[in-house]
Amino acid sequence: MTTLVRKITHIFEKEEEKVEIKSQPYSNPYLVGLGLGLVLLAAYVIMGRGLGASGAMTTLVSVGVEKVAPVHANNNAFFSEYIGDGTTNPFKDWLVFEVIGVIAGGFISGSLAGRVRKGIEKGPRVSAAKRLMFAFIGGGLMGIGAKLARGCTSGQALSGGAILNLGSWAFMMMVFAGGYAAAYFLRRQWT
Repeated sequence: MTTLVRKITHIFEKEEEKVEIKSQPYSNPYLVGLGLGLVLLAAYVIMGRGLGASGAMTTLVSVGVEKVAPVHANNNAFFSEYIGDGTTNPFKDWLVFEVIGVIAGGFISGSLAGRVRKGIEKGPRVSAAKRLMFAFIGGGLMGIGAKLARGCTSGQALSGGAILNLGSWAFMMMVFAGGYAAAYFLRRQWT
């Protein structure tokens, strides 16, 4: 595993030396926030539900479990909810298309702004391998938290917060409190 991480970090570090792309300034956060609110409103009006991403990942995992252990997946209430009854393809879910659109839109936006390049965002005191390890651990904890909270940060904060769901507001307050509490201990990665 460590050899694989070293190879990946070596590739990114070599690319960082070669590529010098002039990027554009970031977008106005107020306009982007307004745009995001309009996208959320459109999602409720057109699709009848809000935004979220963890459901798409759960669909992917559920289909994978069904391919490996179909009897277990179909008899498990959690997996069978995402797999469905077999009359439709589970990948035809709204959240799957939303995540594909987010990836495509992010790539197009990054390309237009001159920000698409290989690299590992990190501070000067942390190695690329350690940064990847922290990112993997943090992503795993966020995934576990999304399942425990019954929704990811986009689903809880945007969709749940927009309909004034008390649990969503409590979740986001704890996300910010946890972020501030952990920032002190993780600050050396960035400074």
